[in-house]
Amino acid sequence: MIDPVWLIVLVIGLGTFFWRGAFLVFGGHLTLPNVVRRGLNYVPPAAFAALVLPGLVQFDGATGSVDEARLLAGLVAGLVAWRSRSTLWTLAAGMGVLWLLRALL
Repeated sequence: MIDPVWLIVLVIGLGTFFWRGAFLVFGGHLTLPNVVRRGLNYVPPAAFAALVLPGLVQFDGATGSVDEARLLAGLVAGLVAWRSRSTLWTLAAGMGVLWLLRALL
């Protein structure tokens, strides 16, 4: 006999899989209004900002101060990404500045 908790996890997992998969199967037949399409253009930058920004403004220990090295490295990486549009240069610049500031401070 399967444990009821695992049965619930399995059912929820399958439900999620089929719910998301339905858009892949039937999504080609859907037509979205232009206002929705324009709004969906902002989803990737918003999701990326929600993932990245908390790491940049992470508080440093018990002092409650912002980690300036991490924040400055993130700003430099953002500037490099904006100007170069290169993931490799963005990572190299951000990590280089972070390591340099960590070594100096």
